[in-house]
Amino acid sequence: MLIKGGNANLTVTEVLKDIYAVKKPFAVLYKKKNITRPFEDQTSLEFFSKKSDCSLFLFGSHNKKRPNNLIIGRMFDYHVLDMIELGIEKFVSLKDVKNSKCPEGTKPMLIFAGDMFDVNEEYRRLKSLLIDFFRGPSVPNIRLAGLECVLHFTAVDGKIYMRSYKVLLKKSGCKIPRIELEEMGPSLDLVMRRTHLASDDLYKLSLKQPKALKPKKKKNISHDVFGTTYGRIHMQKQDLSKLQTRKMKGLKKRPAEKSTEDGGVSPKKSKSAS
Repeated sequence: MLIKGGNANLTVTEVLKDIYAVKKPFAVLYKKKNITRPFEDQTSLEFFSKKSDCSLFLFGSHNKKRPNNLIIGRMFDYHVLDMIELGIEKFVSLKDVKNSKCPEGTKPMLIFAGDMFDVNEEYRRLKSLLIDFFRGPSVPNIRLAGLECVLHFTAVDGKIYMRSYKVLLKKSGCKIPRIELEEMGPSLDLVMRRTHLASDDLYKLSLKQPKALKPKKKKNISHDVFGTTYGRIHMQKQDLSKLQTRKMKGLKKRPAEKSTEDGGVSPKKSKSAS
């Protein structure tokens, strides 16, 4: 869910609209302004989380102390688990980039560059947040032509650079196509501000999956895309030579064939002496 603060300016509003365009149809955008401060009071975020049944949120606001402000976070049991505040230093919208865009609902490929995403704990949590926020629904398979969108995050010199590209498949003279990236927007230059991270115990508790939700594997049973159940039956090897078929004169066995099946030798008629 994407929420606009009570004092959001034009830049923050455009950022929320562009992020919503990337996330559609798996997102909810609240267009009305909501006067709240997530780091001081989290009740309104929890209310919106229950209302829209969303566990991830992006809150945009603007003031003199923290201009062009974004707060990205996630919920656990309808309570705030993690929150990270990011400041927008530079923004290029979808409208400013005059290139073709990806269709709605495209599952993006996420790329993270920079040692800070692996070394620093706050950046590590931010990486986890961004993955949860942008990855979309889980799918078992995806076709090559469906890999159209790339979201690239780079952490360097205390800043986070977000860039989005469209994948172009070009002819290469062989089966594997040549890949080119074309920037399509939006692009953001962000700087990290305040953080609200869950404790290690609460974070581990939020990662646990209930036993009831874990799928039980059943042998020799499979399901297709439409929910149809298929079963595989194991039988003993059948002797197809003894299979009763339709009786026809043309399919009758010759005496020589019958004798070879019985394992005997066909008796030869004795010649009578003249």
